[in-house]
Amino acid sequence: GVLLMGSLFGLYPFLLKLYADGGYQGANFQAGLRTTCRQINLEIVKRSELHKFVVLPKRWIVERTIAWLNRCRRLAKDWECLNRRALAFLRWASVRRMLRRLCQKTT
Repeated sequence: GVLLMGSLFGLYPFLLKLYADGGYQGANFQAGLRTTCRQINLEIVKRSELHKFVVLPKRWIVERTIAWLNRCRRLAKDWECLNRRALAFLRWASVRRMLRRLCQKTT
């Protein structure tokens, strides 16, 4: 995870905050993140202690985006054998979504 975050935040230096779930609250991950990405603020989004549905902050944004992308039939199942091909279809789905938002008529 630390190597991924180092390359991600190296490519996109304007990102300043990382939201993660409870699996990333270990001392090894946090120490590694501090050494590779000093400017990044890590915020752990914790689940509710009660056993009922609670909307977690910022997590719904990720879930909503995944639901939008899964409307594309090609992305609904994992059909692709190559990562670069799957990434290409993911980008096309994102472009399609963005074009629809840009071309909407405002009333």
